[in-house]
Amino acid sequence: MSNVRGGILDGQIVIVTGGGSGMGAAFARRLAADGAHVVVNDLDEATAGTVAEEVGGEVAVFDVADSSAFDAAVDRIVAHHGRLDVMINNAGIAPPRDEARTMLNYENQAKRMEGRISELIPVDYTVGLSDEQWDRMIRVHLYGTFHGTRAALRHMTPRRSGSIVNISSILALRPAPGAVHYSAAKAGIIALTKSTAQEVAPFGVRVNAVCPGWVDTPLLAPFDEITRAAIVMQTPVGRMARPEELAEVVRFLAGPESSYCVGEVFPVSGGWV
Repeated sequence: MSNVRGGILDGQIVIVTGGGSGMGAAFARRLAADGAHVVVNDLDEATAGTVAEEVGGEVAVFDVADSSAFDAAVDRIVAHHGRLDVMINNAGIAPPRDEARTMLNYENQAKRMEGRISELIPVDYTVGLSDEQWDRMIRVHLYGTFHGTRAALRHMTPRRSGSIVNISSILALRPAPGAVHYSAAKAGIIALTKSTAQEVAPFGVRVNAVCPGWVDTPLLAPFDEITRAAIVMQTPVGRMARPEELAEVVRFLAGPESSYCVGEVFPVSGGWV
């Protein structure tokens, strides 16, 4: 059953990558609620299909790190619908949980609080990062965003119309230890956004980025209660964000209300920055 209500985005064609769950699913629902026809991308056809059915949209299964697959999917969508109005580059992965290093980090924090700096033991997050882990993180986040931006611009620039919203992270603005590859990839998205935005703004295409703080989604499922409590304690509003709260910002940037937003970076962090 569709939850589409209709509104200011009536008739617009939107692609949301990583739309099968979490923030992407919330983005799809919010955009569809204002009338957009949403193409839900995900690697998991079942989850994408569930969201697409809910919002009256359609499914596109491909890996955003595969440029040929991304290009082909966007070309098919435009060939079928005749246009592409909004691209939400959201697909991403989280760094895998390393319990041993996490516990060592907790122990180091306790020693630091007691002033026992000389007793700290190197956690070696960066030293322990493999080439494969680095490459996959960069390819999904940074390459995936580049692939989506490039594929969208091939259709938006000739029409002199369109909006691209790239999902970065608060860790791009305030990097944290233990997520060097994630932070680097998300910081790259900000640079990509700003550079591309300046290039295409004269042609009616807007490119902007959102930097979510800690959002309560399935990506955080591996986090233990201590880690979650530490995140909440460091967040001035005293809680994690709901995906629906981020969806309101994305909806603003997708729509005509943000017509003067070009190359902007919107932190939505509960006060982290």
